[in-house]
Amino acid sequence: MSSRWFAPALLAAALLGWLSATLWPDLSWLHAVTAVLQNTFLAALRMIIVPLIFFSLLSGVLQLRASNSMGRLGGVTLAYYLTTSAIAIGIALVVVLFIHPWTDQPPLTEIPTVDVKLIDTESAGAIDLIGNLLGSMFVNPFTAMAETNILGVLTAALLLGLAAALSLPADSKWPAMLNEITGVIYKLAGWVLMTLPIGLFAITHQLTDRLEFGTMVALGQFAGVVFGATLFHGLIVLPLLAWLLCGMPPWKLLSAISQPLLTAFVTSSSAATLPLSLQTAEKKLGVEREKAAFVLPLGATINMDGTALFESVAVIFLAYMFSVPIDGGAIVVIFLVTMLASAGAPGIPSGSLAGLQVVLIAVGIPLEAIGLLLLIERPLDTFRTAVNVEGDLIGSLVAQRFTRND
Repeated sequence: MSSRWFAPALLAAALLGWLSATLWPDLSWLHAVTAVLQNTFLAALRMIIVPLIFFSLLSGVLQLRASNSMGRLGGVTLAYYLTTSAIAIGIALVVVLFIHPWTDQPPLTEIPTVDVKLIDTESAGAIDLIGNLLGSMFVNPFTAMAETNILGVLTAALLLGLAAALSLPADSKWPAMLNEITGVIYKLAGWVLMTLPIGLFAITHQLTDRLEFGTMVALGQFAGVVFGATLFHGLIVLPLLAWLLCGMPPWKLLSAISQPLLTAFVTSSSAATLPLSLQTAEKKLGVEREKAAFVLPLGATINMDGTALFESVAVIFLAYMFSVPIDGGAIVVIFLVTMLASAGAPGIPSGSLAGLQVVLIAVGIPLEAIGLLLLIERPLDTFRTAVNVEGDLIGSLVAQRFTRND
């Protein structure tokens, strides 16, 4: 499905699902059919989540092999990407602690149906929590995949990627093979995402008896919080970093990178914007071609500030709407898993849904909760993709500044 028809299709599916459930609530066959469609759609999401995250993160980390020959460039780039992602998640969690207007509305359900919970954070002290986290991280990777232990899958992909990046010879064919496998997984994920309108129709129909006016108000309030936090990160935090680290004033920076930001906004794809980003970095930001060619593709794979911010707010919102308690331990889990999950999110429209599933599973929120966000996910996707691309371009500027003599 063409990206320009994606958002209208989702809106039409949501509207049709709502109309069918309100106009024909007594049609048992329609309710049964939509239940099958919903369960099939959610099963397809579960099917792709583990291989998608594993191979995306592994392939992205493996690109750091270039840092062996580029010296400080790899370290500076990775440090910048980790820092900005941590700042984005921190902003989201701080904002949501003080600004959560949706709590004025009633939750959807009082008895959540939890899929899988990563660790038990209830009644756990700091030492116990750290022990539980470490125990979930360092497990047999095949066991982690089979049991949907997301933190274990992420840890295995990260460590395996780092080990490969440091040990493989320059002429190794393994990175190319992994890139091809990742491309196959992306294609499969694209097929699943093409069924979003069908899944949204079914989920909306199934949720309609709980989608009251207050729920729609809560969704609008959630969107407002995400939008405000994303704008703050994109218009204040990232330009300020560029000014402090590289001496480029915010107005000059935003003017120089306006074209790739607009392209990212329209396409909702970091990958589709990459050619224009490379051109902008070289011609308007003065970044050397070799450095831009390393920093920007890596950023399109693992640097997702806007995505990380969205997922952090979304999981707190959905936890309230589905009556899943979130304590201090769960906040730590959200921070860690979002950091890694956002790095593995594919740079395609609605690719953040894959990472969001990871965080939902990690804290025990039912996967059907993602259907609620599908009603407004696409409009928000445009803004966060633009912020993702902005972070990549500033990353190329930072890498140029701190590796000038390399």
